[in-house]
Amino acid sequence: MTTTPKEPQTAAASLSKAFIGTAGLIGVGKTTLANALGAHLGLDVYHEPLEDNVYLEDFYADTSRWAFSMQAYLLNRRFQQHQEIIWRGRGAIQDRTIYEDSIFAKVLVDMELMHPRDYETYLALYRNLSNFMCRPTAIVYLHARPEACHERITRRGRGFEKVISLEYLERLYAAYEAFVESISKTIPVIQVDWENFGDVEALANAISLEVNRASYLRRVDL
Repeated sequence: MTTTPKEPQTAAASLSKAFIGTAGLIGVGKTTLANALGAHLGLDVYHEPLEDNVYLEDFYADTSRWAFSMQAYLLNRRFQQHQEIIWRGRGAIQDRTIYEDSIFAKVLVDMELMHPRDYETYLALYRNLSNFMCRPTAIVYLHARPEACHERITRRGRGFEKVISLEYLERLYAAYEAFVESISKTIPVIQVDWENFGDVEALANAISLEVNRASYLRRVDL
């Protein structure tokens, strides 16, 4: 399905107060897209907490030891971002949503890298926080094969990411596919093939159209 806007209204005008989350595997290109969409639509961009993440290097060096601390830290930071976006009420792009945190926690426990007891504590915390969250306007899910994401991770050369395995990405990919089908029942999800990246302006216009349609799971071709 190829979508083109039917109205002369620009994407920037129609999404001026929208809360858009970008979702997808590690290395899929969320940050690049979030920055481009923010510039194109005139919206603030909230990035993943990487540079000031006090657990990041420890987590990749000894995942099983730091898994719960890492997930709790990220959950807290993303909840803070989510609430700030809602409270400010002027629209924003969020580079990875709070809803995706549970995907990573589930994969960690399935790979026996997080203790089931810690996972249950994490889930309880997640559920309690979710009671206070307003839903975003839409989530843009960037779809790409684990192999493509693994290649991108290798090319960008972040030292702490060298330990990210293809198996880990494959598990995340399967979990993401299930997540999209589930979350799209309550939050509109726009799925985009990002295997070879795409045109940001065309995507911004497609997002505008699909959000205005209020459909709960849309796939767009650029």
